[in-house]
Amino acid sequence: RRVHGDQYSNTTMEDPLDNKSFKKEELKSSAPKSAPQRNDILQTNLSSALLGSGLGAFLPGSAFLNQTDVNLMKPLIDQTSSIALQSGNKAQLPEPKLENIVSTVNLDCKLDLRKIALHAKNAEYNPKRFAAVIMRIRDPKTTALIFSSGKMVCTGAKTETDSETAARKYAKTIKKLGFEVRFKEFTIQNIVGSSSVNFAINLEQLQIVHQRFCTYDPEIFPGLIYRMEQPHIVLLVFCSGKVVLTGAKKREQLTQAFQKIYPTLKICRKKDNRMVPPKQDKLLP
Repeated sequence: RRVHGDQYSNTTMEDPLDNKSFKKEELKSSAPKSAPQRNDILQTNLSSALLGSGLGAFLPGSAFLNQTDVNLMKPLIDQTSSIALQSGNKAQLPEPKLENIVSTVNLDCKLDLRKIALHAKNAEYNPKRFAAVIMRIRDPKTTALIFSSGKMVCTGAKTETDSETAARKYAKTIKKLGFEVRFKEFTIQNIVGSSSVNFAINLEQLQIVHQRFCTYDPEIFPGLIYRMEQPHIVLLVFCSGKVVLTGAKKREQLTQAFQKIYPTLKICRKKDNRMVPPKQDKLLP
């Protein structure tokens, strides 16, 4: 009984440890909600989303929005939350490191590969093994494949600028040998990058979750091959957390693909990353 001054009240307090009170609350919470209640819950969630996304100025004086206002503001809320999520990922995730850039160029003339191999430095030519001259330079450190049709492939550069600089050096070397070389149609064909998520990945779980895009056979190759559709990038995911990205035409595509797959890799993170030391045999005294 409660005591209010000199008066006694017959109201009794419910025991917080009483199981009946908990059962009543569970029944109330599990009971089907009416349409007005569902609208109130939806409006409350949208109001909190507006406040969390920085759009609190759009809220009216009351704590709830009308259904018409909710329908109008929902696309803006989704767009703002996705932008905030993307900006947060960009701030936290490192950009993939460029490992190799493959480019092609058309020299627009027929080439005598034997003459190039005999007179050019750091050039080798073996037509029985490969129908192209392999030429190398040190600055920037790249390798070129020169074909008799005038096509040339440049590999090994770390940046787009270095790839174009190296291609122009190869073209200048060939031009000094007496060929009418023209530097045309320079194109970046492939950009390869690498990154790490800094935690171990369960590749079996990743294959089950994204079976449509994954190819994984540890007996043939230790990494999981993930073919992303948008952007069109191929990723090699290893259980150590290393990720290799290939197939990009621009550097931004590597960053976009890595930020897109990172939440999936985080879901497939191994719970225990510790390395268990091997058991040692006890030496007998």
